[in-house]
Amino acid sequence: MNRTEKEQIVQQLAQRLAETQATFLADYRGINVEQATALRRELTQAGVEYRVVKNKLLKLAAEGTPAEELRSFCTGPTAIALSGDDPVAPAKILSKFAKEIDAFELKAGVLSGKLMTVAEINALADLPSRDELLAKALSSMNAPVSNFVGTMAAIPRSLVQVLNAIGQNKAA
Repeated sequence: MNRTEKEQIVQQLAQRLAETQATFLADYRGINVEQATALRRELTQAGVEYRVVKNKLLKLAAEGTPAEELRSFCTGPTAIALSGDDPVAPAKILSKFAKEIDAFELKAGVLSGKLMTVAEINALADLPSRDELLAKALSSMNAPVSNFVGTMAAIPRSLVQVLNAIGQNKAA
């Protein structure tokens, strides 16, 4: 790889680091090709960019971006996961993968410019996904309306039941 290719990679990575909401670093040493492919496939389906990068290029690209604090974690084999809109999805996938496969280790992460430890990444992974949170919020907003409709429907139903009971009482 010549100098211009490296500069191009650094520029692209720096732009991506500036755009992303969440960035996670992992040590992938010791996982086999099948495991790496499964992880990459799962992350891609979640809309996460996952790639292996050279530490020197990552350090250069991270300068002046929200991921600048990750520079100290750029040692050994480094894989990076970049997520634009949902930071919980990659955290869930990477955390699950790290628990299942001992060779795969999370190093650190950055969420909205704040450095995250492995414990904080695991805590983030325990949160419900964005879709689950939206569904819970919508059901909470829908509950008062549903209760009101049920109450309003109960009034005529009760009146019909009372009239029916009076009619049966008079017939007997």
